[in-house]
Amino acid sequence: MSGVSEQNRRPLPHDFHPPVPSFTVVSDDVSPGATLRSDQVFSGGNVSPHLRWEGFPEGTKSFAVTCFDPDAPTGSGFWHWVLFDVPADVTELPAGAGSGEMKGLPAGAVHVRNDYGTRDFGGAAPPPGDGSHRYVFTVYAVDKEKLGPDEAASPAVVGFNLRFHALARAQLIGEYENPANG
Repeated sequence: MSGVSEQNRRPLPHDFHPPVPSFTVVSDDVSPGATLRSDQVFSGGNVSPHLRWEGFPEGTKSFAVTCFDPDAPTGSGFWHWVLFDVPADVTELPAGAGSGEMKGLPAGAVHVRNDYGTRDFGGAAPPPGDGSHRYVFTVYAVDKEKLGPDEAASPAVVGFNLRFHALARAQLIGEYENPANG
């Protein structure tokens, strides 16, 4: 059992990007530091959470939304959701916008494959007994209407582009632990 202890938690993906201002993201479904709801878990529904943001800088031309587990035992973390080209006049995504029938997903928004290999939100699924994992929901304010990549890009390519085009970012971190089997 590896167990993700506080001192062994890995850095967040944007810790390696230049500093940018922050703004606010809140959710009806995810509370900071709290356990994710069962419908945000892979085996419990895979429903992307509601997200709402405000306070982003003037000049924002689009948004990107990601969910990343830096504590996944992969050596490179695990991307659960990568969405970009969300129009600048959209400041809220309803629950389920990134999953299932994607009701509420804005026209023009682009999903790339997550690390499950699907173009949607994939819920939390840490290995049994691996300790609590963090699920970092990040909303990026972007300086371009179209970030550049298309739906065939990898999360790394999207992250590369966000490094150079993020005006600001907001994050909300939930946690989830899958207890050891019996």
